[in-house]
Amino acid sequence: MPVSILGPAAPSSIILPFFSFCVPAGFPSPAQDHMEGTISLDELMDIRAPHTYMARADGDSMVDVGIFDRDILIISRGRSAERGEVVIAALDNEPLVKIFDRKDDQVVLRSANRKFPPRYLLESEELQVWGVVSFSIRFHGRY
Repeated sequence: MPVSILGPAAPSSIILPFFSFCVPAGFPSPAQDHMEGTISLDELMDIRAPHTYMARADGDSMVDVGIFDRDILIISRGRSAERGEVVIAALDNEPLVKIFDRKDDQVVLRSANRKFPPRYLLESEELQVWGVVSFSIRFHGRY
């Protein structure tokens, strides 16, 4: 799944109300007496500029881990990728989002969609891991 790099995340001073209960997928609306306090999206998503940046997913190869076409991905480049983590990588300078894995001593980039086979890294190819995906954001309105 290709990605479009949107740029680094910048700190925000916006604080949002946070309600202390899970919202049912039915009709009830949150009442003021359930408000627990406030929350910062920077804290919730562990956004630590300049080690965090965003990208937009393109395609459907990662749907089984909940990453859909046009989702915005929050990526941390402050730590190394471990097996099984979703990463933003550049394969021969082409950015993509895949699950990072190894089989014996060979790097494998896996999709999260059965329609796409695993991609084994060849000796002639260059792979750079640009960061680990920690969150995805999906727009639920009309386009």
